Amino acid sequence: MNVTSKALTIPLHLPAKDNIPAEGITILAGDIGGTKTHLALFRATAEDVQHLHDQKFRSPAYASLHEIIAEFLQVKPELIPDRISLGVAGPVLDGVVELTNLNWTLSVEDLQDRTGVKDVRLINDLEATAYGLAALKPDDFFTIHEGSQSPRGNMAILAPGTGLGEAGLFWNGKSYSPFPTEGGHCDFSPRTSFDFELCQYLSAQYGVVSWEKVVAGPGIYDIYQFLRDVKKVEEPQWLTELWPTETHPSARISQTAAENGAAICVETMQHYVRYLGHEAANLVLKMKATGGLFLGGGIPPKISGLLQRENFYSHYMDSDRMQHLLQTVPVRIIRNEQTGLLGAAWFGAYGQVTL
Repeated sequence: MNVTSKALTIPLHLPAKDNIPAEGITILAGDIGGTKTHLALFRATAEDVQHLHDQKFRSPAYASLHEIIAEFLQVKPELIPDRISLGVAGPVLDGVVELTNLNWTLSVEDLQDRTGVKDVRLINDLEATAYGLAALKPDDFFTIHEGSQSPRGNMAILAPGTGLGEAGLFWNGKSYSPFPTEGGHCDFSPRTSFDFELCQYLSAQYGVVSWEKVVAGPGIYDIYQFLRDVKKVEEPQWLTELWPTETHPSARISQTAAENGAAICVETMQHYVRYLGHEAANLVLKMKATGGLFLGGGIPPKISGLLQRENFYSHYMDSDRMQHLLQTVPVRIIRNEQTGLLGAAWFGAYGQVTL
């Protein structure tokens, strides 16, 4: 597999780029997720979006986003935002969103009332990630597979983290228009006897077993526990002693697997990477994403070494008679963890709010 990075030109549809006032505008942008909230202030002109100040917060430590925004704006009281643009982890319906992995409900109207800012925009976090592609440089990508030398067509983004985000970019022949989906909540598709046993195990805990249950971060620890408790794969004593105090078990498993530190962790990540490959192919085929597949979110950059191995790409290619299509698709990891935040800022500056 080719693991170099080439220059990317992703022409996004940015209809409001010519409507920015000559003096520019200040944008409060945010990437709002179940684990963390990342806020930043940007100055946007018709030519560029420039970073001014940012801060990260632990989302579960606060009762509401309003508390976080108030605390953030106190640090730079002279920077008063003209617009607020937030990428949020959940479906935005009529200006309202219930965050999928956090007990918050946000609305445009409430944010307007609480902040006094009249231009408030809420978009799905993966839609924001798609807009963020316009702000990235070649070094922000890591190429797993080059694909076609002149890719054209729709693009897809698969982003496992606390949850599983999926989005697309529609190609109209001249530019790309990002759009969100909730495809991560579609049913998991078992193929092997192992998969069916795992599905039954997860169903007993969660009811519906979606792709998010196996490909999002918590799924790593669930696969591990299934191997240990059901398949009776041996767990080293040092891991047994570690779990009661470990706050990020999935990260520990993936790190241990990368270091080849325990067979059960290696096997866990082999299954996880296999499932990631299968769902990546599903997304590409459903969107006919011949323009490219981007792996974003918190997990792929951290396990890039595992994704470079044949396990991921071979299972990505293991489809029903569509190998010739999948092979043409460039596959890249988004390395910049601020892509969603940058995308929220770009949408706030140049995007167009539609009802």
